[in-house]
Amino acid sequence: MAVARVGISGWTYAPWRGTFYPKGLVHRDELGYAADRLDSIEINGSFYALQRPSSYQRWAEETPDDFVFAVKGGRYITHILRLRNTRGALANFFASGVLALGPKLGPLLWQLPPTLSFDRDAVSDFLAGLPRTTKAAAELAAESTLDEDRRHTEPVDDRPLRHAVEVRHASFDDSAFVSLMRDQGVAIVVADTAGRYPVIREDTSDFRYVRLHGDVELYTSGYTPEALDRWAEEMRRWLDQGRDVYAYFDNDVKVRSPYDAMALRERLR
Repeated sequence: MAVARVGISGWTYAPWRGTFYPKGLVHRDELGYAADRLDSIEINGSFYALQRPSSYQRWAEETPDDFVFAVKGGRYITHILRLRNTRGALANFFASGVLALGPKLGPLLWQLPPTLSFDRDAVSDFLAGLPRTTKAAAELAAESTLDEDRRHTEPVDDRPLRHAVEVRHASFDDSAFVSLMRDQGVAIVVADTAGRYPVIREDTSDFRYVRLHGDVELYTSGYTPEALDRWAEEMRRWLDQGRDVYAYFDNDVKVRSPYDAMALRERLR
């Protein structure tokens, strides 16, 4: 049976303290508090810098047994290298502790910059270089140039890895891109960005990945009950097709993310 997981993009936000997080809750307990109310969280610190294996291990320990993390790929790969010659950077990324999440490792998210237009060869090469199992990721991580104390290269288990790509340039709204993603079995993120970036709803994988950045004002506006009803209806259709759904709210500026996530999760129960 297909499963829907609804969560938030990140969990460490100062404005949430005293609002979503109760006053007096110590910072180290915030992840556990959020994880008790949701069933998935998107790790986004990994986008800005390589994290440490000890951090991933701690996050796994602080969450329930059936919890799952999505992990956002590094911007060095997507925004600096711009998908070209990425093998060494991918090795360092997977060696940085991602595999230490063990069975709590969910899909990998690759968010492309709005200045990056569709280049079939670059995208094809990048997708071909992504490891599709935890064993393949460990083998790639073994090529890492990170110091030994910053590396974790052993998979806890050997199972498939899922990847999703979020595009932000209009040129990706192209049948050639959709065909390429479908051939590779990689999901195209359905991104709600208040109309700023393209929304591509094509089915290219065995799961769907949704990022809800705000439907009126990017990163700011909350979702009305009617809007949440519409998203829940669409996600139920995907579930009925046998596809797992991962949905994350990134409208955090006015502390809407956790409340919208809990409301959508309740609708999908």
